[in-house]
Parts: sequence; C-alpha cells; structure tokens
Amino acid sequence: MSREIDYGNLMHSAMRGLIRTVLQDIADNGLPGNHHFFITFDTAHPDVELADWLSDRYPGEMTVVMQHWFDNLTVDEEGFAVTLNFGDSPEPLYIPYDAIRTFVDPSVEFGLRFESADEDSEGYAEAPDADEEQDTARVPAEEKKNADIVSLDSFRK
Repeated sequence: MSREIDYGNLMHSAMRGLIRTVLQDIADNGLPGNHHFFITFDTAHPDVELADWLSDRYPGEMTVVMQHWFDNLTVDEEGFAVTLNFGDSPEPLYIPYDAIRTFVDPSVEFGLRFESADEDSEGYAEAPDADEEQDTARVPAEEKKNADIVSLDSFRK
C-alpha cells in the first residue's frame, strides 16, 4: 500500500488557519490602518448561514466586504460569524472556512484563492472590484488594486 502526502489539502488547511488567525486578531483588536477584506464564499455550502433574501439573490456565491462597518465578529475553529450592512439592513452571516473561495486584502495586495478539482487550473484571479457588490462598503478608486493570488493547482496531480 503506497501513501502520498496530500500537499493541496495541507495548503488549504494552512491557508484557512491563516484566515482564522487574521480574523481573530480583527475580532480582538479591530481593523488596523487601511486593511479591509473581500471575502467570496459559496452561498450553497450546507453550513453557511445567511438571510433567505441574500441566498435567493446570490444562489451560487457572494462577495462581502469587511471595511467600514461590521459588527459582532466571532471566530471559531470551523468558521466565523459577522453582522454586515446590506443597504442599511444589518444581517448576520456565518461563513465556514471551507465555504471561502477567495480572501483578499487589497490594501496590501494579498489574496488567497481556494480551488476545487473541477475549477480551471490557470489558478489566478484579480481582487474583486468594489463596484461589483452594491450592498457592501465601497472602496475608493485609488484603493482598488489587483492582488497576488496563491494557486494550489501546481501542487495537485
């Protein structure tokens, strides 16, 4: 019986741990400086919790922005909960780490992208444009930057 090291899953686990560490720091100390996050996640993931109207509006994936206003950020081993403002309507969300598709901090040109085996193997994406998500905080045009995205496909068979 041969055994192989699953580098792809190990990297995904490490990257999710990085997100957990960053979010816990933000929950404890707030957002420093110009840092802010675009987080794209799978709204159909069985453990995602969001209002029905949001899941109806975004049936596949959704990008949220944590920047100017967010509340009740709590972080656990499996995911995080946060209340975000959607058109002056605060809504609580719970996002498991394994539902996250991209995590981008454009203020420092940092980004992570989680790919499944059935996704395109090119593996690079741009930071989401703040204008794409109308219900979240806006980012001034001078702050919009492309982020370097880490792809794991080169580590997979």
